[in-house]
Amino acid sequence: MPLIPEPAVNKTCNQKPCMAAPKKIKTMIKLQIPAGKANPAPPIGPALGQHGLNIAEFCQKFNAATQGRGEEVTPVEITVFEDRTYTFILKTPPASELIKKAAGIAKGSGKSLTEKVGKITQAQVKEIAEKKMSDLTAKDLLAAMKTIEGTARQMGVEVVD
Repeated sequence: MPLIPEPAVNKTCNQKPCMAAPKKIKTMIKLQIPAGKANPAPPIGPALGQHGLNIAEFCQKFNAATQGRGEEVTPVEITVFEDRTYTFILKTPPASELIKKAAGIAKGSGKSLTEKVGKITQAQVKEIAEKKMSDLTAKDLLAAMKTIEGTARQMGVEVVD
């Protein structure tokens, strides 16, 4: 039986449009910055500068993205690539910040087991849990509420019905 030659096929792309190779990640930087108040001063400048990023450009983009968030602290996860480009993802404010805002206190208790500094209701806990759900590892709302309650307890904030 004679051998039939295989048709010429581009083996690397298999006759599909080739995608560019994904960029290689150099590092990931996590910062907590007040919304709309990023500036090149520490801690932002040194954290980005050591990886060769354009600090002023990041500050402008971050401030534009967080414009409507008021004064809340916004965690940001910056992915730095080998070619000195970057992307960033905004997260929800830390649970402790949301609890302090709900309880109307400036800071948590230094002695959380004996000294209570404020109170929040179950409804407020549920509202915080719903807001934080995308960043928590909890599988449902009830588990997220328990996580928020635990954070409140450690801050010296009482959860009431």
